[in-house]
Amino acid sequence: MTPAEIESLPYRPCVGVVLINADGLVFAGQRADMDTPAWQMPQGGVDADETPEAAAFRELLEETGVGAEHVTLAGQTADWLTYDLPPEIVPERWGGKYRGQKQMWFLMRLEADDGVIDLRHEDVEFSDWSWMPTATLLDLIVPFKREMYEQVFKEFGLC
Repeated sequence: MTPAEIESLPYRPCVGVVLINADGLVFAGQRADMDTPAWQMPQGGVDADETPEAAAFRELLEETGVGAEHVTLAGQTADWLTYDLPPEIVPERWGGKYRGQKQMWFLMRLEADDGVIDLRHEDVEFSDWSWMPTATLLDLIVPFKREMYEQVFKEFGLC
């Protein structure tokens, strides 16, 4: 795809969840579909018939086994945040229909113990997980998402 073709593509509507524990550490999952280290927070697309908040709770449950009864919703970004995929990835991801994602982020506090986390609950998105300081996660996130993660952490007062 040419740069002009990529630039003309829309962003995929998506949500993300910053799940924090009582110590203020952030949940990070190692992507199951990657052989190299690729840590991220729970995220996923918004279905046509759901609100971003409903999508965030659904994605959190599907990817981590953590249900709405285990968390307190503590915040939401003021607006959608975007990131562009590297040009070489655009044709491969999502059938080449999107240039990247626009994401609404939600801050949730885990009110249960770690035993509620079940990476095999529904969608096996992560092969491993860890509680991390935001600075550590920023070092481990794929470079094209780093600026957006910094914005999210800053907006939620986590860095």
